Amino acid sequence: MRNFLKKYALVLLIGGVFEAVAISLWLTKHNLFYLFNFSYIGISLSLGIFLLGRKYPYARRVVQLLVGLYMLVYLGLINRENMQIEGFWYYLLTGVFEAATIHYAVAKIFGPLIFGRGFCGYACWTAMVLDFLPYKTRELPRKNIGWIRYLTFALSFLFVSALFLMKVGNLERIMFWAFLLGNLAYYLVGIALAFLFKDNRAFCKYICPVTVFLKPMSYFSLVRIRCDETKCISCGKCKKVCPMDVEMTDNSRKRKNGTDCILCMECVKVCPKGALLG
Repeated sequence: MRNFLKKYALVLLIGGVFEAVAISLWLTKHNLFYLFNFSYIGISLSLGIFLLGRKYPYARRVVQLLVGLYMLVYLGLINRENMQIEGFWYYLLTGVFEAATIHYAVAKIFGPLIFGRGFCGYACWTAMVLDFLPYKTRELPRKNIGWIRYLTFALSFLFVSALFLMKVGNLERIMFWAFLLGNLAYYLVGIALAFLFKDNRAFCKYICPVTVFLKPMSYFSLVRIRCDETKCISCGKCKKVCPMDVEMTDNSRKRKNGTDCILCMECVKVCPKGALLG
């Protein structure tokens, strides 16, 4: 029993956290949707982590499709919920704690204290598409243009604030169209940058406004990749396969690009000595 708990500790932790959130929101909001929503996401993530442990090669892609398509198609297109950052600002300014505000609180603001930027690696519907492009790892030097994320972050807030200040009507419809056009823009820009910089994750590194929330919270993440320095032979394989350019052999929280880690486990897979542990 002890070996089982140790082996599947992360599976149980992630599943337990999401199930706790699901039950809590169901009971407090009196809405069965939250029980289904967060239970589904928790089960999907736990399945992916379990498959990773079983060394299934497409484990992360399975979760990306299960969660990403659910959020994009079911929540976004069918239920007409704006799950982009504009939707977060909209619900926040209306004083409603549901939909995008709950999503952001769990996945992008407080959740990263536990699982870091796991959302980026397993649930983001933008990265879900970008990760299928040919540049799995950066082929050109990393650019010093991360400041753009703060610009897109500010513009998203100003856009929604302006709608309220001008007292524009039919905001729900506008938010839905903002979701459609915003996603289209993200995909077009993300794909263009991937080919321009030869890096699938260029959008995540330089443009994505959500990283303004994710990066500082991920600094304190409970779930991290750690290096057993007694086993490490400094072969550099982990650096070559990391899509986010993280210095995985450094256990310090100040390691290079440490808050960019998406827990993809590519470094763990290629380590010849098993020195990296999730």
